[in-house]
Amino acid sequence: MSLKSTAARPRRSGRRTPARSALGRLGPLPWIGPAVLLILFVVLWPVYEMVRTSFLRISTSGFVRGSAGFDKYRKLFGESDLGPVLLRTAAWTGAVVGLTMLLSLALAQLFDQRYPGRRVTRWALIAPWAASVLMTSIGFKWMLNQTAGVLNTAMTDLGLIDGPQDWLGRPSTAWPWMTAVAVFVSLPFTTYTLLAGLQTVPGELYEAARVDGASPWQTYLRITLPLLRPAFLVGVVINLINVFNSFPVIWGMTQGGPSSDTATTTVFMYQLKNTDIGESAAMSVVNFALVVLMVLAFLRVSRWNREES
Repeated sequence: MSLKSTAARPRRSGRRTPARSALGRLGPLPWIGPAVLLILFVVLWPVYEMVRTSFLRISTSGFVRGSAGFDKYRKLFGESDLGPVLLRTAAWTGAVVGLTMLLSLALAQLFDQRYPGRRVTRWALIAPWAASVLMTSIGFKWMLNQTAGVLNTAMTDLGLIDGPQDWLGRPSTAWPWMTAVAVFVSLPFTTYTLLAGLQTVPGELYEAARVDGASPWQTYLRITLPLLRPAFLVGVVINLINVFNSFPVIWGMTQGGPSSDTATTTVFMYQLKNTDIGESAAMSVVNFALVVLMVLAFLRVSRWNREES
């Protein structure tokens, strides 16, 4: 090759072009940018509007009448029903999440075993998850109907009750039924989350435990549960958020009545909307803050990011 042709060939520079250098400094931002914009639009913008509305005086027809300052919050905290609603919400959340986790743990352990019909039972568990929560709640409401409900008819025919019972008309019987329905619709997600965690446990650990003479209960406590901890925490956190904010189950079955005796914070917020939109927005802000504090407190207590020894 001649020196002339070699000299005519352009030499490649090791430097990047300015455009490529600027793109490199952005890192993964171009890829996650659309998701971030979606979160800003879908999550943060409604939160901003919710907070802004809580400081406005708005008529029931939707017209803004000016600033209300902290009047809506003072009115909210002066509501006689607020304290009982908060206590009922805490009890409801604890009962539903606790029962859901216990039953899901048992179901996940069952589905992790080999037995005839395992695939069918796994598919069957998806049904409450696939169906609309509101549709499921209304279906149970019809089943519990005082005059035409299947439950009253069957129990009366069997002689278990003397006559039709108003199961959803009294808080003492409505709450257990609503708790059962909430657990029913929460089981699929939690069970499959725990089942996925169980299937990541190495089989060699169980074999080593058997060789060492550990009983099944000791194996479960010292191997299965510790290694299931990440999946368990995910299930608890997701259920805490979902159950605390649960609206379809209660609204579909009792609409929070009679009065607000079966209302949680989200249903109480919806009830306030009929009389004062600003106060309802204030209740939404309080509810949002309670959810954040509850999740942060749980993560703090559970030490979710603790390194396993």
